[in-house]
Amino acid sequence: MIKPRKIQPNSRIAIISPSNGLPFLYPDIYELGLTILKEIFGFKIVEMPTARMSPIELYQNPKLRADDINHAFTDKSIDGIITSIGGYESVRILKYLDVEAIKKNAKFIMGFSDATTFLSYLNYQGMVTFYGPSVMAGFAQLRHLPYQCIEHIKKILFSKDFPYHYFSYTEWTNGYKEWSNRETLGECTTFYNNKEGWTFLQGKKLMQGRLWGGCIESLENLKSTKYWPSGHFWSDKILFFETSEEKPSPIRVGSMLRNYGIQGVLEKIRGIIFGRPKDYSEQEREELNEMIVNIVCDEFNVGDVPVVAGMDFGHTDPKLVLPLGCKVSIDPIKKIIALMESPFNL
Repeated sequence: MIKPRKIQPNSRIAIISPSNGLPFLYPDIYELGLTILKEIFGFKIVEMPTARMSPIELYQNPKLRADDINHAFTDKSIDGIITSIGGYESVRILKYLDVEAIKKNAKFIMGFSDATTFLSYLNYQGMVTFYGPSVMAGFAQLRHLPYQCIEHIKKILFSKDFPYHYFSYTEWTNGYKEWSNRETLGECTTFYNNKEGWTFLQGKKLMQGRLWGGCIESLENLKSTKYWPSGHFWSDKILFFETSEEKPSPIRVGSMLRNYGIQGVLEKIRGIIFGRPKDYSEQEREELNEMIVNIVCDEFNVGDVPVVAGMDFGHTDPKLVLPLGCKVSIDPIKKIIALMESPFNL
């Protein structure tokens, strides 16, 4: 894996809008996210040309969005990149990415949701990328999330101490209060207790593999294209999936997972992690867990790999940071998930 150089407080972080022009529509929550990046993490912000572009203009110019990514990587003064928000059609920018130049200038790049397209593709090309909070969804809310969230992000980004044991947050939320209301800006909706932690659905022994995945719906946009990994890629992977705010049903999620089995992927991997599904009821979460086990274990006879559900990443908050391409261990007996190596070139 090609690892990015280490970032630190005072690093110059480029902000990109590769999927949607929501900073244009909701500038207050965007500005709040930028402020938190500066005040809590000490970053110096560099807004790329399309960062505040209107949704219509952004949609009409996929090449300009890709140009921002290419320039952020090749600009020696920029240390890392964070997305402003997700969206729905960043797959259109992939053909404009200068992958060789990006790999030669590997840097920290993080986002989630629709950012899955380029994060997973760049990782397929050999570079470590990061699945985690965006400016408007994750960072802007940090002062209203459990304090451990800030500590977690700092440890992943700034620490040199690994292995790192992931942990389950004690409470979580499905979403945010209205972004157009300045009085509640950055606040979240109802919080729920998470005393039970993650659900270990199966597995009999510790297994290790390299992370790859993202939003399971966004990954559907890549299948059968040149941006989709080939057969040899899957042999040591731990897949991680999460669902979007569109709330696909357990049956729909199962159909997408089943396709990995049909491709022969499930028989090659070392584990599967599912994020907590946004807006699911308790019954729906149970149905999804049952669906996952039925497909992995019963349909494809892969009963020995660890499978974990309800982990804190994706479209609920607070979010854990998952570095694609880094080695992770899953111990289903002790119920421990650990990042075994630094995601940075120390």
